[in-house]
Amino acid sequence: MSIMVFDDLLDNVRVHLTRQDTNMRRAISPEERISITLRYLATGMSFSSVHFKYLCGKSTVHVIIKETCAAIWMVLKERVMPEPTESMWLSKAAGFLDKTNFPNCLGALDGKHIRLHKPPFSGSRFYNFKKFFSTVLLALVDSNFCFTVIEVGGYGSSSDSYLLQRSAFGRRLHEGSLHIPPSIALPGTVEPAMPYVFVGDEAFALSPNIMRPYPQRNLTLVKRVFNYRLSRARRVVECAFGILASKWRIFHTAMHVSVDTAELIVKCACALHNLIRLQDERIDSDMLTNPFPALQHQPYHSARQSMMVRDQFAAYFLSPEGSVPWQLESV
Repeated sequence: MSIMVFDDLLDNVRVHLTRQDTNMRRAISPEERISITLRYLATGMSFSSVHFKYLCGKSTVHVIIKETCAAIWMVLKERVMPEPTESMWLSKAAGFLDKTNFPNCLGALDGKHIRLHKPPFSGSRFYNFKKFFSTVLLALVDSNFCFTVIEVGGYGSSSDSYLLQRSAFGRRLHEGSLHIPPSIALPGTVEPAMPYVFVGDEAFALSPNIMRPYPQRNLTLVKRVFNYRLSRARRVVECAFGILASKWRIFHTAMHVSVDTAELIVKCACALHNLIRLQDERIDSDMLTNPFPALQHQPYHSARQSMMVRDQFAAYFLSPEGSVPWQLESV
């Protein structure tokens, strides 16, 4: 984080972090509160280590980090994750076509397990298949490795597909209220009109707007090429998670906090990730969008329609209009 970005962040959250001095003692300044929070996020230090470094009580450190993360998320979410518009989706699709050669792609979906100490009275709900306790960050990422939509707080024992279906994003996708552009023919073709899609791995259910790889058994050349091309587009979400964890090393250790505080920490880190990429790396701010209010789950469209969409993409990737020179060597 550059000094310019730090000063900009401080100016935006100062009013939310300023406390009144008393006759007994001076209040901890907003500068120190942000410094404590950023040090905690960037190093993964324990509250005890931060307590010794900044000469604040451990309970004070805990409160400062929780309040500062909440303030940063409240201030930045509309700035770095605005609600999507049709023009923003088209801009994202152009980025995927330019960088990954996948047309009509609006984003890459995946989930990341955020390691936690076992929450009290939680049973096995947070115990995941990797044999540790976690909550799940479900994220949609654009071609510039910025988070478009994040959903935090799912049980570690839940699958990515289940969390997507129960999420606000999944509900709005089913309802058609995401302002997704209408279907359009793939580049170099006249018909059929293909829907704009999101790409994910095998953990997600296939739908007309969500593409996943073909099963690994009995793969034909067409299916192998499709899996390769989808993987090229989907890897951006894995890269984004890697950048996030590399910059904010709190994700390299188990958080000894409540689930609610862990959610605030994850949201704050994602907002800061976007802010730094937008400010320090000059990425267009129109590439982002925010999470939506919680809604109820509804089933997806028929499997037959979804498989037809995937088959049409697969055929396009082997056509002269949609192929890339190196794809046959890579499969």
